[in-house]
Amino acid sequence: MKKVALLASASALSCAMAAPLFAQDLYGTTALDDRIEDIERDVNRDFERAEDSARFGSPEGRQGLSGSASLGFSGKTGNNESQDLSVGLRIRHAEGPFQQTIGAVLDYSESDNSSTKEDVFVVYDANYYFNDNFYGFILGRAQSDGLADELTASETANGVTVAEKVKRDGFLGFGPGYRVVNTPDMAWRVQAGVGISYLEYGDGRSVTEEAAIASSRFYYKFSDNVFLTNDTDVLNSSEALRANNDFGVNFKITDAMSTRVSYLSEYNESRAIRTDNKLGVSIVFGF
Repeated sequence: MKKVALLASASALSCAMAAPLFAQDLYGTTALDDRIEDIERDVNRDFERAEDSARFGSPEGRQGLSGSASLGFSGKTGNNESQDLSVGLRIRHAEGPFQQTIGAVLDYSESDNSSTKEDVFVVYDANYYFNDNFYGFILGRAQSDGLADELTASETANGVTVAEKVKRDGFLGFGPGYRVVNTPDMAWRVQAGVGISYLEYGDGRSVTEEAAIASSRFYYKFSDNVFLTNDTDVLNSSEALRANNDFGVNFKITDAMSTRVSYLSEYNESRAIRTDNKLGVSIVFGF
């Protein structure tokens, strides 16, 4: 997601690399256009997530039931046979101060009649707003890897064992949340709670335990062109302390150019190397 990218319009590149229409696929221009659109989508998603409307007061969601669904499929035959299926679903329901969202993603891939990916990810998020500052939340998450009891060639070469791969990962928790600051230029909300964590590994071993969670979402606007965000999440259980911190600064340099610089830190005390860090730079440029 966090990528370094200098983006021009796909149409401009297509004109610069003009080729006969019937030869586009052969020369790769269609594939290039698709890849550019993927990068544009990922970079724009970075910017949109940074200025999340949920940071400010009770989100003005549409009352009643709403949602969206998406499906993508591709299949290939010939020298190589493969199938890829992706399904996404998001359902929202709002009734006064109580808002619920459930999202689900299914990813399935097959190559030469063998499965290469069987992933399912589901999240349930519910919030009850007592007023503009105080709210309660319920958070549920379930994730599964249907191939966690198998090892790929690269995993075997890197010394990964089935006992280290997570087959199912689930969490259910609840607690209060509070908006410490809520102005157009600065927003900060915190929430904390307790819950149950479940982990099942590829070798069949499972762990169920109590866990505590805490989150912080901070936003500060320096000017109409510059703002920063800092998002922190912590999950603590007897199995491990895990924490993520995502710090980002967003610049609108001109009407045609915007930049986001981010620094993501991921900590997991159960790993040999506990901390992973990632620097990301996203640039959107149009003309």
